Amino acid sequence: MKTLQFPVTLPIGSTHLPLHALTETLGMFIGFRFFLLLKKRQGDAVTPSNRIWAIIGAIFGALFGSRLLGALENPPELASAHNILLYVYASKTIVGGLLGGLAGVELTKKLIKETRSTGDLFVYPLILAMMIGRIGCFSMGVYEETYGLPTTQPWGMYLGDQYLRHPVALYEILFLGLLWISLALLDRKVVLVQGARFKLFMVAYLLFRFLLDFIKPGYRFSIGIGSIQIACLLGLLYYLPDFIIPGRLIEKRHYA
Repeated sequence: MKTLQFPVTLPIGSTHLPLHALTETLGMFIGFRFFLLLKKRQGDAVTPSNRIWAIIGAIFGALFGSRLLGALENPPELASAHNILLYVYASKTIVGGLLGGLAGVELTKKLIKETRSTGDLFVYPLILAMMIGRIGCFSMGVYEETYGLPTTQPWGMYLGDQYLRHPVALYEILFLGLLWISLALLDRKVVLVQGARFKLFMVAYLLFRFLLDFIKPGYRFSIGIGSIQIACLLGLLYYLPDFIIPGRLIEKRHYA
């Protein structure tokens, strides 16, 4: 049986393109097309012009947040970088992208005086794009910092070195699939208030990533957690008021 070789590449003529480069682009393209399909089918309470501004805010916020938090993931390495701007540009993390995108949208909404939630339509497209992107992360094995610590569990995998490791990218794909199913089932049973679906998605993912990062290598502060985990906790703290009374997220219950 032929074992998978990492990183996985696609032969194109005389060159080999990393699969990750394709899945990143494909994930964003398919996710956005899915967003447009949902918008057409379900309608949109937000005006077209304000929706465009919200998307612009999300894009720039995500780009900034992803690279900033990615650079802060290893403070000693950042401090010793010869070109800090290049180091920041080359760094990225999905947690920073989500939190930065959230900040960008909220700031944009204040500027355009939009009071309605803009996040619900993005949830399923985001999950889809993230799942496709994580296929690419898995394909890099240990050649990108999205792999897990060594493990003796029977599902440990060789990802390009001599150790059986937690395939954390596959864990995340599985989690995102289950999250999609859970949210879809919840949508069938209750009517969520505007913005609740996005809040549930963010809280679930941030909590998952906080826990997942305990089995990933990386820099840890003296308190035992890393920068991404601290960002996850801050994001969870931001949403805490909405979950003190979970019933506020439900507009109307459906009874059989």
